Formats: sequence, structure tokens, C-alpha cells
Amino acid sequence: MPTLKIATFNINGIRARLPALLEWLQREAPDVACLQELKSTDAAFPIDAIRAAGYGAIWQGEKSWNGVAILSKGGDPLETRRGLPGDDADKQSRYIEAAVHGVVVGCLYLPNGNPQPGPKFDYKLAWFERLIDYAGKLLATGHPVVLAGDYNVVPTDEDIYNPRSWLKDALLQPESRACYRRLLEQGWTDALRAVYPDERIYTFWDYFRQHWQTNSGLRIDHLLLSESLAPTLRSAGVDRWVRDMAQASDHAPAWIELDMGGRKRAGRGGR
Repeated sequence: MPTLKIATFNINGIRARLPALLEWLQREAPDVACLQELKSTDAAFPIDAIRAAGYGAIWQGEKSWNGVAILSKGGDPLETRRGLPGDDADKQSRYIEAAVHGVVVGCLYLPNGNPQPGPKFDYKLAWFERLIDYAGKLLATGHPVVLAGDYNVVPTDEDIYNPRSWLKDALLQPESRACYRRLLEQGWTDALRAVYPDERIYTFWDYFRQHWQTNSGLRIDHLLLSESLAPTLRSAGVDRWVRDMAQASDHAPAWIELDMGGRKRAGRGGR
């Protein structure tokens, strides 16, 4: 497989968005798709429809909330972890990991943290600390790793249409941004920003105030590459057309293409 395409998509309810998911898989054909916010129990996960589309999957559901999954074209991913380590009492379904097509892929749904301050923001920061700790251990293995998902963090003011009306939101708090910077400082590459260093690129547009129609977006879905994998980054983009579908998720899929032949080629992408 000379080129590997990995995508992340907060689907915001897999049962409600299944037709959109299947159309996206058929049109864009990612090799690996990380899904968040399944809002489905394990038993209700639509595995038969996903298999009929040519994908295997692993998933961790949760009734009404959260939930993560990894889809792999042509076969089942090999699960390597279910749940982020560091807190045995945390039962929320927010992290799943697999070896797939020669890469370790971690799919994550970081807590939103609103309202802040308060217990939900405290949980967000505690979860982020656990992620930073575990991500450092993943890097130390030297394996090619992608950490993909909805991080619920706007890294900088360049990643949002206008920060003024979001200043009190947990996604923009200095503590949230500091955690994201510490993660990158371990040696991870923010793939979308690496391909688009000077451009506004968004992955989320909320349902209010015509934000999609006016392109008033945020970049909160990220794909981070380990040091051994970063040189293979070929292109990246956002499948904006998915956000324009009827009854769409408020997120659009973000994706990367990796040159698994080991040679870096300059490239850009977007649909």
C-alpha cells in the first residue's frame, strides 16, 4: 500500500448519520476512519452496514453519549487498547486504539469541558494529562503512530473564525491550549497545520447563527503524527461537502495521506 489515507470524523450520532457515513466512505474511501460521538450502545453499532461497505471495525459505545470506533478498509483492525490508562474509575468511552495497515492508530474524543470553570472542565484537564502521559509512552516505542480525533481544543486564534464570542468556552481556555502545546512538544506533528501553515482551515461549524453558511468555523479535529511517521505526510484536507449534507454532523471529516513508501512528497488537498 504505497499511500495510506487516514481520516477522523465526529459523526455526532452514528444511527442518525449512517447514510452520510456510508456515502462518505463510498466517495472518499479512506483506508482508516476514526469516528467519535457514536451516541450508540455496542449492540446498536451498525456493523453489518459498515461491513457491506467494505470495512471492518472495532468500537466502544456508550448509551446516548460519547463512543469511538476505528474502521479499516478490507478487514478488521487489530485492537491494541480500549480506554485511556490512568483512571480505572473513568468509564466514559473516549479512546480506542488499533494496529491497522502497519500503523498504530489511536482514536480519541477528548472531553468538551463546558461549562467552565467547574467539574466538567476539571475532568477535561485531567483526561488531557492522562493523554499526554500515554502519548509520551507511545512515542517512546518508536512505532509509527497517528492520534486522531476530536480534541475539543482550538489550538490558536488562527484556528477559529473569531475568538471574541468564544472567550469563555472550554475549547479556547489557556489551560486547554497549554495541554495541546505540551502534547506537540513531545514530538508530535499537527498534520493539518503542517500542510496548511498559513491558512484558515476548519473542521467544525456549529448549528447556530448560520455558522456553516458564513464559514464561521473552528479547527478542533486533529491528526497528530509521531516522529517516525511525520516524514511520510503527503497531503491533508477536510471533506467539507459532508457538512453540507441534509441533517449533517456539525463536524466534517479531516484526513491525511501518508506515503508508506517512505518518501515525502509535497502535496495539498481539500474537497
